[in-house]
Amino acid sequence: MKKVALVGFGFMGLTHTINILKNKHLQLVAIVDKNIENIEKNLRVQVGNFSTGSISKELLSGIKMYSTIDECMQHERTDAFFICVHTDLHFEMAEKALNAGNHVFLEKPFCLEISQGEVLIKLARQHNLLLMVGHVVRFMPAYRQLKHWISSEEFGALRFLSLSRYSGLPLWGQWKEKQLAFGSSGGALFDLVIHDIDFVLSVLGQPDTIRSIILPGKLSNQDYVSAFWRYSNSGVEVKIEGSNSFHSTFPFQAGFSAQFEKASVLYTSLKPETISISTDIETKHVPAGDANEGFSSEVEYFTSCMEAKTSPIECTPESSLLTIQICYDHLKTKKI
Repeated sequence: MKKVALVGFGFMGLTHTINILKNKHLQLVAIVDKNIENIEKNLRVQVGNFSTGSISKELLSGIKMYSTIDECMQHERTDAFFICVHTDLHFEMAEKALNAGNHVFLEKPFCLEISQGEVLIKLARQHNLLLMVGHVVRFMPAYRQLKHWISSEEFGALRFLSLSRYSGLPLWGQWKEKQLAFGSSGGALFDLVIHDIDFVLSVLGQPDTIRSIILPGKLSNQDYVSAFWRYSNSGVEVKIEGSNSFHSTFPFQAGFSAQFEKASVLYTSLKPETISISTDIETKHVPAGDANEGFSSEVEYFTSCMEAKTSPIECTPESSLLTIQICYDHLKTKKI
C-alpha cells in the first residue's frame, strides 16, 4: 500500500480525497492546507461548480493535518503527493515533492511557464519518479466513448467535432483572491477550456491551423475562448468554446457534438445520463456512464503506474506540457 499526502483541500482536493480513501492500494496519511480550519468546512458545503461526492468528518479522524508541505515532509514518510493547489503554486509544490523522493499527481494545468514544466519533467526522470497531470476528461466514460467512435470509425469517418465548457465566475475558496491576482490562474483558457484542448490533442493530435477569438474577464485576459482547429489531411474541423465569465450562479455545463459520415452524436452534462446518436431515420440513446468515474479512474491509473513502476502512457507530462503550449498558440491570433 502506497502512503500519500494531499496538498490543497478545495474542490479538487476534496474530490481526490474521496477517491484516495476508496482506493485499497492507497493510504492517505496527511492533508496539507494553509487554512486547516477550511478542511472541516469544505466537508459541509459544496466548494466547486458541481458535486463530486462527500465524505464524513469521521473518515478523516486518523489523518494528520498540516498547514505547510514542509511541515508534512518533516513528520511523514510518503510515497506520493497529490497536489491540488492553485496554478501559481504548482511548480513550487511539485518541485518540493519530487526532490523529496515522492511520485507526484498534479492537478491541471501543468504549469503556466513552459520552462517550469520542463524542469519538473527533468526532475522526475532524474529521480525515477512518476509525474502525471490530472486531465480527467480523458478518463470520463462519455469522452472515452467518443474517442472509441472516432478511432473505430463505427459511424464512418469524423467530419466535424464541437466541444464546449461553460461555468459561472468561481467565487469559492480562494477564487475571490485570484481576481486581485489578475492572470495568475491562466483564466478560462488554461483552467477550464484546457480540458477540451487536451482531449482533442489526445485523440486527433496537433492541428495544422488554429483560429481563435479571445475575450477578457475578471480573472484574466483569456476568460472566453472560441477556436476552430483544422486538420488538413482529413479535412476535419474542430470547434472548441468555453468561458468562466458568466454570473457566478450560472450552471456548469460541458459537452460535445460530433458529425460522422453515418451519424451525429450529442452529449451534454445538463442531461448526463445518455449520449444521443442521430441518423436521417431515427435518434437513439446509449448510456453515457457516470462522469465522476473519471476522477476515480485517473487515481486508479496513477496508482497502477506507481505499483508497476512504469511511466504513464495516458497523460504523460510531455503531453500535458504540449497542451500548455497549444493553449498559448490560441493567444497568437487576434484578440478582441
